[in-house]
Amino acid sequence: MSEFNQPLGGNTMPRFAGPATMMRLPTQENAQGLDAAFIGIPMDIGTSNRPGTRLGPRQIRDESRMLRPYNMATGAAPFESLQVADIGDVPINTFHLPKSVDIITAFYDDVLKHDCIPLTLGGEHTLTLPILRAMAKSTARWG
Repeated sequence: MSEFNQPLGGNTMPRFAGPATMMRLPTQENAQGLDAAFIGIPMDIGTSNRPGTRLGPRQIRDESRMLRPYNMATGAAPFESLQVADIGDVPINTFHLPKSVDIITAFYDDVLKHDCIPLTLGGEHTLTLPILRAMAKSTARWG
């Protein structure tokens, strides 16, 4: 049995059931002890013409239930060497874009202080700015 979090397999729980997390991974409240964390930013308040990207994180998570924990072609098995979990969505302010940018920056500041790689599910293009701001302040090395 692996010491790392594993996606919930289809033999344990049917793929249409179980947790609504990325790849049906366990959830965690913060990034402490994780090598990487899936984070949703359900935001589209900076979009003037085509809203709907706020639904992206939920839909990506839903579609990910069919993904397998390894790549048969390459043999890559990231869950055998990385501690990964879904830490949920950033609680943005759906009516105030500048406030949401500040909320996202603070959320990522906390994630990055744990030396955790954020794997972001978005959302509209604005979310890139606060993430990069947090990364620029981080002491982690980005390659």
